Amino acid sequence: MITYHRKIRVDGLEIFYREAGDPANPTFLLLHGFPASSFMFRRLIELVADRFHVIAPDYPGFGHSDAPSPSRFDYTFDRLTDIVEQLTEHLGLTRYGLYMQDFGGPVGFRLATRHPDRVAFLVVQNANAYEQGLPDSFWKPLRAFWADPSTANREAIRSAGMSDAALEWNYTHGVDDPSRIDPDNWVLQSALLNRPGNKDAMLDLLYDYRTNPGLYPRWHEYFRTHRPPALITWGAGDEIFPEAGAHPYRDDLPHAEIVILDTGHFALEDHAETIADHITRFTAQL
Repeated sequence: MITYHRKIRVDGLEIFYREAGDPANPTFLLLHGFPASSFMFRRLIELVADRFHVIAPDYPGFGHSDAPSPSRFDYTFDRLTDIVEQLTEHLGLTRYGLYMQDFGGPVGFRLATRHPDRVAFLVVQNANAYEQGLPDSFWKPLRAFWADPSTANREAIRSAGMSDAALEWNYTHGVDDPSRIDPDNWVLQSALLNRPGNKDAMLDLLYDYRTNPGLYPRWHEYFRTHRPPALITWGAGDEIFPEAGAHPYRDDLPHAEIVILDTGHFALEDHAETIADHITRFTAQL
């Protein structure tokens, strides 16, 4: 199956997206995490494009999309959602399943609450929507940054979270066999993050992450009211969003299917085939 690599102008920005599959098939919108891009879906796209029309965009500041300076673009989750929303409308996507990982959760859940009628199903992979998934063991420095966005706290996050070692750790922690993880992931991310102003853009987004817990009740109400079919896949070894964040989805989506995998935060790197099999089985029942 061929994957096409395209760009479209959205709100004055060139937005890159990967597209595969027959547009007559159900659409599957893949929303990536931090500090990744649609590159993280390269294998999954090949595995599901025979059944779906797959669209995987890069947000502004990520991957191959335009990366305006923070002085020209507000790097917030509301603005990322605006761009993804407009992209879907430019492409004429009126109904789609959502795959959300990490940052893809806050973008996808905002999109879903704006347009619940457009969402056919959810696949949630290490994307948090509950306080149980934000442990102090990882999030304490970020909570300090949210409470006091001082230069010192901002620089602490820059040095701890965006070093080459931290980028590699994002992919290899919790993984049984790190030799299965493609090092191109963190090499690519390091190159993109080191573009002028890009780390500041990411820091703005990490600071804006503080707005997400306040929206959890609204997202839970969306779950309870609209009951989207949901497949929750989670890497058990994830220290960023631990497994404790997966199980509360059943509080609001009692029929959600939860699949815990023996891997880490970026589960697609070594479990793409397994996740694709679960998606195929899950969506065949809809």
